[in-house]
Amino acid sequence: MKTREIIIILLAAAFGAIAIVTWNGEEEAKQQTAKALAELSKTKADAEAAAKQAAVTLAKAKTDAEAVVKQAAADLAKAKEDAVKATAQLKDDLVKAKEAAAKANVKAAELEKAKDDAASRVNELTAELAKLRDGSELKEALARQKSAAADLEAASTALREANAKTAAALARIAELEEENRRLREQAKGTGNTSPNYRAL
Repeated sequence: MKTREIIIILLAAAFGAIAIVTWNGEEEAKQQTAKALAELSKTKADAEAAAKQAAVTLAKAKTDAEAVVKQAAADLAKAKEDAVKATAQLKDDLVKAKEAAAKANVKAAELEKAKDDAASRVNELTAELAKLRDGSELKEALARQKSAAADLEAASTALREANAKTAAALARIAELEEENRRLREQAKGTGNTSPNYRAL
């Protein structure tokens, strides 16, 4: 209850007590006064309880307000941090975009050069096609093919001869190895030339 209401109640009780004394006599006035004092005590207790509750409510409201302020400060700090990160990321993305644009420009220049080179190659192929159509290139190619075929035949003949000589050389090596083995067996003092023979 508010202080103003408490004062009004007290005044009403006092005036009531005066009226009771005036109209009902002393005994009744005492009873009414006692009743008024009891009500006053109850009103005072209620007022104190209300004041305590108001204090508790105020303290809780203050605590809640402080928590809200702290949370708002934390949110603001996080928002600032996020803004700083976002700005840094934006700058990084901008740098990367510039680098990508520069690479794209270089690639465009390379493609333009490749286009020019391709056009030059098309002109060269067109000229070669014209030569092929008049037959001069084909005649030269046929002549080179005949020459290559002759060279291949000569190389095949030389390879066959080399293979024959290699086979003969391998046969001679086998004979020499057999002779060498036989001579080693004779040097050991045995006349047995069997490959399964072992000296005691």
